[in-house]
Amino acid sequence: MKILITGNLGYVGPPLVRELRRVYPNAILMGFDVGYFAKLVTNTSISPDHFLDMQYYGDVRDFPEEILNGVDTVIHLSAISNDPIGNKFEQVTLDINFRATQSIAEKARDRGVKNFVFASSCSVYGFAQDTPRVESSQLNPLTAYAKSKVYSEEALSLLATPDFKVTCLRFATACGISERLRLDLVLNDFTAGAVANGEINILSDGTPWRPLINVKDMARAIIWARERNVQEGGDFLIVNTGSNAWNYQVKELAEAIKAFLPETRISINKDAQPDKRSYRVDFSLFEKLAPHHQPIYDLPTTIRELVEGLQRIGFNDRNFRTSNLIRLNVINELIGSGIVDDNLAIAR
Repeated sequence: MKILITGNLGYVGPPLVRELRRVYPNAILMGFDVGYFAKLVTNTSISPDHFLDMQYYGDVRDFPEEILNGVDTVIHLSAISNDPIGNKFEQVTLDINFRATQSIAEKARDRGVKNFVFASSCSVYGFAQDTPRVESSQLNPLTAYAKSKVYSEEALSLLATPDFKVTCLRFATACGISERLRLDLVLNDFTAGAVANGEINILSDGTPWRPLINVKDMARAIIWARERNVQEGGDFLIVNTGSNAWNYQVKELAEAIKAFLPETRISINKDAQPDKRSYRVDFSLFEKLAPHHQPIYDLPTTIRELVEGLQRIGFNDRNFRTSNLIRLNVINELIGSGIVDDNLAIAR
């Protein structure tokens, strides 16, 4: 068995590779990544890349299809991964997140790959404060990142066949500890603020809804997607991936952190304009199709692991939003140093 993970040197990749190695100890695990964040390891143990058999470096916009020979499954994580970067590099985001996804999937199908697992996002629902969104709900993507996920899903739907099973996992917002930690995610940001400053600054009025999922539960869902048979959703499947118990208002997340770190102060911007990225999501289909791969991490456990992980690496950066734990800062630094150009391509 050969499994290729694109974008493995980011936030989701390390816990995913660890889980793949645990579940498939004899599999050949390969990574493909441009390497923007490769050096940003934030743990004190063995490198997360140790569990790979091979690591390829390259740009998904110029993907070498020969590495697909003999591959059983492609797990496609590679993407410009958040709204601030997508807003600044809108066209690049569409090229990397959508057009490259379509191209890699076409090459995978033509090379005999059997399974294509695509990391999509619940952000495709946009502003939806009335009822929790199901997979058939109207989409309202508000950002370049969300739009790229919609376009990719549409393109992938045209490629799926009985011999090329495609699963689009519409993940809730990721959170939790990883060997390549990001702090530009809502729960991670709040927890970092509480640890470093004893304070959580909520930039909205605290009422927007966010569905969340622990990054380690994302890994378990990806393994289910690889293993599912066509009776569980057909050749092409879109499924909201998370838990109904993890639909929270952002002020509830802050209160949960305060329960763990009681000295934390919480400030809410009661005069803030309404946050248009507010939505709840119904995960009942995922619960039905994947009963043995449901999320096992709850909010208190995730917060505890984040706090302990930050403390373990001696995290005390009061200005962490200007640090390289924020993905846009890393991209800006790479451009400023001439390592990548304005199209986010590695300079030659």
